[in-house]
Amino acid sequence: MSKAMRNKVQKKFKMRGYTLKIDALTEILGFLSRFPEAEDEALDLLLDELHHISLKSSILDKEPVLKVVSLLLEAEAAVEESPTSSGYGSAGSALRIIDAFDFPKFRYDPIKKLFHKLTGNLPIHGDASAKVILYRDRFLLLSQSLSRDPHFSRPVFGNDISDYGSCQISPIQSLVGQTGKKWVMGLISQLEDGHFYLEDLTAAVEVCSFLNMNYRITTGFFAENTIVVAEGEMLLDGIFQVKTCGFPPLEEREKSMAMFSGIDSFGGGSLTKEETIRLEELEKGAVNDMFVILSDVWLDNEETMGKLETILGGYENETVVPSLFVFMGNFCSHPCNLSFNSYSSIRSLFGKLGRMIAVHQRLKEHSRFLFIPGPDDIGPSNVLPRCSLPKYITEELQNLIPNAVFLSNPCRIKFYTQEIVFLRQDMLYRMRRSCLMPPSSEETSDPFEHLVATITHQSHLCPLPLSIQPIIWNFDHCLHLYPTPHTIVLGDRSEQKAFKYTGVTCFNPGSFSNDFTFVAYRPCSQEVELSAV
Repeated sequence: MSKAMRNKVQKKFKMRGYTLKIDALTEILGFLSRFPEAEDEALDLLLDELHHISLKSSILDKEPVLKVVSLLLEAEAAVEESPTSSGYGSAGSALRIIDAFDFPKFRYDPIKKLFHKLTGNLPIHGDASAKVILYRDRFLLLSQSLSRDPHFSRPVFGNDISDYGSCQISPIQSLVGQTGKKWVMGLISQLEDGHFYLEDLTAAVEVCSFLNMNYRITTGFFAENTIVVAEGEMLLDGIFQVKTCGFPPLEEREKSMAMFSGIDSFGGGSLTKEETIRLEELEKGAVNDMFVILSDVWLDNEETMGKLETILGGYENETVVPSLFVFMGNFCSHPCNLSFNSYSSIRSLFGKLGRMIAVHQRLKEHSRFLFIPGPDDIGPSNVLPRCSLPKYITEELQNLIPNAVFLSNPCRIKFYTQEIVFLRQDMLYRMRRSCLMPPSSEETSDPFEHLVATITHQSHLCPLPLSIQPIIWNFDHCLHLYPTPHTIVLGDRSEQKAFKYTGVTCFNPGSFSNDFTFVAYRPCSQEVELSAV
């Protein structure tokens, strides 16, 4: 490689803030020699990809360069393959189905200001420190995104502070002895009966009763355990008088993704820039792919099974069959709690469903069937995340339908580049019951829209107190919604609804056994068809 090219490489890396060691430079020149007609483009691509990985130092040795070069060469080989042989040629292979207990876990480091992945096995029964870390991780997750919001950032240069720029967050510990308007961020807690507090990582301060509605609030359900941003001032008696209260602003997905520097935050495998572009093109062509989603499929109810047969028969006769059927619990009309002992009857009901599906040959061969347990289904407890249905219950159906998959609650699906999250829980009813004050009707009076605003701004599927909805402390990350996914499916027994909020598609398919509603979802266009039989 010519001296001019060596100088060009060193100059370009220096402009990006990198210093190259000899072995790193040799590796880069070897990579560029593969593209004699497009050296500049290859060099720019290498620099772009290098920017997306975590680096220990700006002085680069061979290791990080070799990692990026390997990724780029693998992507080039994948692009040269035909779509059919690439692993993403069909709808079935385009789907990546991820169980909650396989979700990657990340923790934010406020000192280094980056996320790092936690490795190793997590115990189901965590110690007391795991509960503390649960709240700390939730708070830091929202705090780090708030710190990048221009409305809550202090200008780097100049003394001219705008109205927005003056909304700087103050640690609660610093409020002692302070006067005037202050902005704080804290978790709503009830440390004493009837006395509400805002807590951050430094201290806690008592606030005026949330039942006293003499201040403005934003859209959403304000309950214990939710994290809020509040404007107010300290009173002489040490109580923080709230004037405005709202959830932390929702960060754009692209900005959140940049924080992970190319790390797989969702599960299902990380993608290079080239793979993402290629999959986006394949996704645009998947216009016929459709997911059929049903919740509350009571297998012991004859009318429900008759309506389900109507749906299966209808889609069997379509020109293109759905690529995925999602059945969400509950799968029985009565709770299968600790007093329930008729497990063999549930097993036979799943076998009956398997025989019903097997009759429809095209669906059996070309569709996949996903089963997500409900809150009252057979399982160890009502804690979240909830493991998949026991093998004894599902074995007969699995033998009849090889394409059936039994997953946890919640779970995730990656369809080409799209990220979809599923949760089956009666969240609307429980959030309304736990609400500390009536929600604001300024922007909307629809309860489902308030629910969507709550979980997206909290970046959490279930921001309820642990006394109301227990969560496995070490697996709270399974309920995180950061970065925000493209689609959130909230299986709920309440009325069927769909709502697009700040680019996120959210919907509730309704209770199939109560009103025979379901949803046909087209992931290519994120189109939601509210359906019924």
